[in-house]
Amino acid sequence: MERRQLAQMIDHTLLKPEATVADVIALCVEAAELGTYSVCVSPTFVATAVANVSNGVKVATVCGFPSGKHESDIKAAEAKLAVQQGADEIDMEIDLGRAIMGDWDYIQSDVAAVRAATAGKVLKVILETAALTNDQIEQACLRCKAAGADFVKTATGFHPTGGADVRAIKVMHDTVGGVLGIKASGGIKTAEFAQELIAAGATRLGLSGSRAILDGIAATGSY
Repeated sequence: MERRQLAQMIDHTLLKPEATVADVIALCVEAAELGTYSVCVSPTFVATAVANVSNGVKVATVCGFPSGKHESDIKAAEAKLAVQQGADEIDMEIDLGRAIMGDWDYIQSDVAAVRAATAGKVLKVILETAALTNDQIEQACLRCKAAGADFVKTATGFHPTGGADVRAIKVMHDTVGGVLGIKASGGIKTAEFAQELIAAGATRLGLSGSRAILDGIAATGSY
């Protein structure tokens, strides 16, 4: 895989609470330069990102973020507004506690509500896999599939249990690989780790340090 191909797997991400309009504009400029697939920004910056992306870069945003502890109709309304503002992709957060409880009907209904509000757009579902067992990850993936999601995603990057890991990506791939996309995000700091996640089945990467990862790939001459 060439650097350009890897860049097309990246959601170039800025979700820090302290981010400013200037930061988002800089993110969009850098995304065009690097050739990433998208930028991923907070909901209040969707319009800014839409106005500043170029070179075919898509705009992604989050909903129910980062806790997932929002009523489904609130998540759906947030996602609908983002789509109206021009977002191409929505990364929603599930209610992690409901997953730990095994309330899978709730999880499926929650995802379905956001799916209904985002018809024609890409919907990714954040699971916080570091806080889940393999069986829970499997069940969450199956319910996301049933609800019409396009991707399952490891983490917000904000949860104390951690972010992406190879274990979770393998379980996700074994469960819905080839049917749903698999996004690895949270704590991906090196080119080597990115390569491990891709080898395990990741089809998209959520990165805040995209340039460093791409430079690392180029330096190693692999991927």
